[in-house]
Amino acid sequence: MRIGSWVIGAGCPLALIAGPCVIESREHTLALAEKLADLARARGIPFVFKASYDKANRSSIHSFRGPGLEAGLAILQEVRQSCGVPVLSDVHQVSEVQPAASVLDVLQVPAFLCRQTDLLVAVAATGKPLNVKKGQFMAPWDMQNVLEKARHAGNHQVLLTERGTCFGYNALVVDMRAIPLMQALGAPVVFDATHSTQQPGGLGKQSGGQRQMATPLALAAVAAGCDALFLEVHEDPDRALSDAATMLPLAQLPGLLDRALRVREAVA
Repeated sequence: MRIGSWVIGAGCPLALIAGPCVIESREHTLALAEKLADLARARGIPFVFKASYDKANRSSIHSFRGPGLEAGLAILQEVRQSCGVPVLSDVHQVSEVQPAASVLDVLQVPAFLCRQTDLLVAVAATGKPLNVKKGQFMAPWDMQNVLEKARHAGNHQVLLTERGTCFGYNALVVDMRAIPLMQALGAPVVFDATHSTQQPGGLGKQSGGQRQMATPLALAAVAAGCDALFLEVHEDPDRALSDAATMLPLAQLPGLLDRALRVREAVA
């Protein structure tokens, strides 16, 4: 799969999709994007910046959702131009697809929506690369149907993302077998190390999580052969406006990337 000048997949360098959970402000987004781009460039890592313009699936009606479609896309366009990196964000409904496709390099379908046929077909029909997160309620082989929907719309530029599986109430568990199983379907596989530590709805009006588990899970996924890592990152996660319990502190990212590259080299 090609994103800009990078190719993600078998035999290619380990790629990174990273950024804050949500666009908190223009200034914060641009500053964080620049830092992440510098870290990736210094290591020769293909990098895609991720931030959501709208978090439509927050636990509480009172939770911060982001700046919205128009303002959020304007900020992501600025990131794209100023940092020289591809940008990715979630789309939640068909009406968002065309405006999003005019700015984004990669359109992402959230896990809760991965079976929504109209949304998948509309996103795929743009011809843009797409990243589809495997639903917490789905088996890896169920993603074959997701790929078929995208391919029926004429799009073969699809990433599949593993982000944990429901394990009882308010808990996720990661089955690393999902990585080779989904690769066998014919798509590169991303591992979402931060959302995989989530405890959905675990704090009542918001999700909890165990961010300290993001690094060991990421390294395990690289050892299992994932094609890219997905990491939500923040310089001060405890003050973040979304996913505070799971985002990786920015200060820990360089060490994680260096270790991941060493693991990648060891298993190549």
